Amino acid sequence: MKDKFKNLPLRSGVGIVVLNKANKVFVAKRIDNAKNFWQMPQGGVDEGEDYLTAAYRELEEETSIKNVELISELDGLITYNLPEHLLGIIWKGKYKGQSQKWFLMRYLGEDNQINIKTKKPEFLEWKWVDLKEITNLVVDFKLHVYQEVQQKVQGLLVDRS
Repeated sequence: MKDKFKNLPLRSGVGIVVLNKANKVFVAKRIDNAKNFWQMPQGGVDEGEDYLTAAYRELEEETSIKNVELISELDGLITYNLPEHLLGIIWKGKYKGQSQKWFLMRYLGEDNQINIKTKKPEFLEWKWVDLKEITNLVVDFKLHVYQEVQQKVQGLLVDRS
């Protein structure tokens, strides 16, 4: 990492694993990346906002999903750094990466209630995938995040069955 970026702070963020009734995971393709990368809903924590409130807000802002049940807050924070070519560009250049708190939620609504054409759309399309697939779909610099989330969620699903 270039010296001028290494002292930048990490952005405080949240991520949400949304499961449908069949335990498939919601993923969406970002508008700002033409390649075939998908991600789960995630975003920043506003000043004075707690993680869970931020997770509900981000989920609704990105997907219009409101009808969810919290299953679990995943243990710990998961951090990633931006790759060199995105440093100084993403988040107005104020952060070198993100430290995220992840949540597992169950979607209680119907697919036709999901709307990614929001006020500030971030996604081109969305789909439900098997939990084991999420690490095959994500951008490289977030792979370790999705591997850890996948492992934690798998453990929770096994414990609940």
